[in-house]
Amino acid sequence: MRVLITGGAGFFALHMTKKCVEMGCDVTLLDIAEYHAEDYDKSVKLVNGDVRDEKKMDELISQTDWVIHAAAALPLASREEIFSTNVDGSRNVLSLCHKHKVKRVAVISSTAVYGVPDHHPLFETDKLEGVGNYGESKVALEGICNEYREKGLYISTIRPKTFIGTYRLGVFQILYNWVEEGHKIPLIGNGKNRYQLLEVDDLCDAVYLALSHEGDDANDIFNIGAVSTLTENEYVGALCEYAKSGSRVMHTPVWLVIPVLTIFEKLHLSPLYKWVYGTAHTDSFVSVDKARKVLGWEPKYDESQALIRSYQWYIDNKDSIAKGTGTTHRIAWAQGILALFKKFL
Repeated sequence: MRVLITGGAGFFALHMTKKCVEMGCDVTLLDIAEYHAEDYDKSVKLVNGDVRDEKKMDELISQTDWVIHAAAALPLASREEIFSTNVDGSRNVLSLCHKHKVKRVAVISSTAVYGVPDHHPLFETDKLEGVGNYGESKVALEGICNEYREKGLYISTIRPKTFIGTYRLGVFQILYNWVEEGHKIPLIGNGKNRYQLLEVDDLCDAVYLALSHEGDDANDIFNIGAVSTLTENEYVGALCEYAKSGSRVMHTPVWLVIPVLTIFEKLHLSPLYKWVYGTAHTDSFVSVDKARKVLGWEPKYDESQALIRSYQWYIDNKDSIAKGTGTTHRIAWAQGILALFKKFL
């Protein structure tokens, strides 16, 4: 199969590319960001371009069988950039997929579409109410998916929980740095909540199963997340124990920390955005029964195993990681005022 992956320079696409190559696919990547060519198999075609560029996308999509649409502006971007990329860019991609009768499309959405719900687990049929610009844009993206599904385009919409793994930095690099240096790890609230995570290789397995599934029942929406029932205390505690750095979990009051982090965000003093700090103390987990039943998908890792795998990769590669910072998931984030607080923990 000829596979086009948008957002090709990103963390997810790196792993998805490896999966597709292993399965014998011819892979083309598209991204506006710079690639690290050494990270990809030599057979992979690396293309620089924008999902909003109709001419470029028309050329690429006309030559592909499957499209995995993962390009997105992340929550730290401006509202204008988020909606331009995540909504307008997605409409361009799906319109051209429909035009060229692409066989299968997998669209990477987010469980951010559920907002801050009043029950758990969450099911694919629950109401959508995105939090912040990013969550709202993903709700709009799913509306476009539904529109083109009704027109006959085969689309598997994937709603993954926060996924981690090797090469994942971003907000998790801050956690790994604090653990490595032996600092206390402040959890918002008592840490007894279940905040579901996902190992990226498990996500890639789900996407590939959706694309290669026989029949019409993968032309649908699927939640993807770890199936363990670990709490934040348990899996962050397991990471601290693994690191053997003296780092340990501590608890902080919700009523104090969230207003403070809100102010820090508005003043651009902290990289943490509302979706991160506003939901960290609550239960947040989805049912994956549908993916298991329809796709035959089974995850290989729980949250503690996923965190430890990602942390160990960070330790093994921290010298090269330290060379730069940015706002994507494959780059270390500047800690801002959090670096000051770290000194006292």
